[in-house]
Amino acid sequence: MSAVAENEALKGGEFLIKETQAQDIFIPEEFNEEQQMIADTCRDFLKTEVHPILDKIDKAETPELMSSLMDKAGELGLLGTAVPEEYEGFGMNFNTSMLVAEVLGAGYSFSVAQSAHTGIGTLPILYYGNEDQKQKYLPKLASGEWKAAYCLTEPDSGSDANSGKTKAELTADGKHYKINGQKMWITNGGFADVFIVFAKIEDDKNLTAFIVEKDFGGITMNEPEHKMGIKGSDTRQVFFNDCMVPSENMLSDRGMGFKIAVNILNVGRIKLGVAAVGGSKGVATQAVNYANERKQFGISIGRFGAIKHKLGEMATRIWVCESACYRAGQNIDDLIEKLKAEGKSDASAKLKALEQFAIECAIMKVHGSEVLDYVVDEGVQVYGGMGYSADAPMDRAYRDSRINRIFEGTNEINRLLIVDMLLKRAMKGEMDLMGPAGEVAKEIMSIPSFGNDDEGLFSAEKKVLKNLKKAVLMVAGAAVQKFMMKLSHEQEILMNCADMIIEVYTAESALLRLEKLIGIKGEEAMSLQKDMMMINLHNAVAKATAAGREAIQSFAEGDELRVMLMGLKRFTKIEPFNTKDARRRVADAMLEESKYVF
Repeated sequence: MSAVAENEALKGGEFLIKETQAQDIFIPEEFNEEQQMIADTCRDFLKTEVHPILDKIDKAETPELMSSLMDKAGELGLLGTAVPEEYEGFGMNFNTSMLVAEVLGAGYSFSVAQSAHTGIGTLPILYYGNEDQKQKYLPKLASGEWKAAYCLTEPDSGSDANSGKTKAELTADGKHYKINGQKMWITNGGFADVFIVFAKIEDDKNLTAFIVEKDFGGITMNEPEHKMGIKGSDTRQVFFNDCMVPSENMLSDRGMGFKIAVNILNVGRIKLGVAAVGGSKGVATQAVNYANERKQFGISIGRFGAIKHKLGEMATRIWVCESACYRAGQNIDDLIEKLKAEGKSDASAKLKALEQFAIECAIMKVHGSEVLDYVVDEGVQVYGGMGYSADAPMDRAYRDSRINRIFEGTNEINRLLIVDMLLKRAMKGEMDLMGPAGEVAKEIMSIPSFGNDDEGLFSAEKKVLKNLKKAVLMVAGAAVQKFMMKLSHEQEILMNCADMIIEVYTAESALLRLEKLIGIKGEEAMSLQKDMMMINLHNAVAKATAAGREAIQSFAEGDELRVMLMGLKRFTKIEPFNTKDARRRVADAMLEESKYVF
């Protein structure tokens, strides 16, 4: 595995076959004063406008309350951070919009409404609209004067989005498209002024996208859906009955709808991942507070090792996920700037950058949503019986979290996409996967090296990561050779490989963040962050080993099975480390300040 040459930017997915240097990644500690002020504005908004009325939001039977909150967010500029200044937005870079998504991620149902509006509701116009469409819609969307919704899913088309049956028929005079069809699970449906609607024209294979205004008529909807969680999010079925849409409101070209949907989902995925970080931080703080306040056997439960394990593990997973989110976000930002310098338009550069790092976007969606699910589940457990009470905060957190593993493509679909995109890029010659995989196959037949020639900070841990990458290449390479074109039918194996890839990317991100922090603040000041990196690295090795073993045992037999299992064992070696004490140290730091402190 080669180190990345100076000034050579890593392409999406290449983290698996190339080394990244700590100085080349962005870490959250590098956000500047202006960005921190934006984050503070978001925190203040949640504290003053959202958190005091969470019960009221969840019980609201009409959309007016959420709509009014969106109005207030628009007045503060929280809906226009990603919209360029020429369209009356703030034109912030991608990682700044990620920071907004993170902080507002602690806003429960409000965060869903805000992210749907600013993401899948606004970005299709920003990235694919013509100049007239951008001038007409973006200023009002950035200010919150108009709210947006995204109409893709249908009763018979969920993950298979391109199979939608909604039709768009060109009128005889060519001036309008008449849209008929049904959409479901439409966030913000009850108060949206603008809908991004996907429909098929005649017998087209692919969808076409349209910008549809509520005032065009022919739009009706059901009452709000009753959901397990995010009860304050206005979610409805929307019906289009001879809805007359001006021809000029077609978004991009005919048949481009599916591509628009896929590329916009890339943004939604990574934003969901980082929003989960914000939600997790809020829940962790509540759990730490309760652990300090709740007494059993005469002492605070936070003094018990079982509770410290939970708190330390919560913090570790949050910190690691945050590290990976902003690493990926900066990769996207850097490529945007590079492409713009080469002459691409702002919208074109953003689309290309997001497409390039679609693998990382899918990784962060899966990882972030599962970190949040872990944190809220353990949050309920810290609260004990009170955690199960609707009067305590964990009830809402637990229920609201669950949707994130379904939003923006289920985690199963995203796992399959991670591997599928990697293999497709390899087949197209965009990245060399099979070369390194072939080298690994040779290595497992050779005598292992017991020396460590590397020197420097975290050389042993970097070797662990390098070997974990070899384990992925060994398993995936063997699976490709075994099944060839039928590999897509082996979803369990693909998901095993995806789990290994996710662990590699997030563990490497945590290590690089720590290394960069030590370069800035010194090793002593980062002792707790080192604890979290080591806890996670051991977790990653254990998870990758289990996933690799399951995959190997599902397709290899005889000598091949024995050789691959020996190779897996070789590539998943790690020196012992006392994770119990490390978690206790991390938990104690939070208990001392009664909040998530990292």
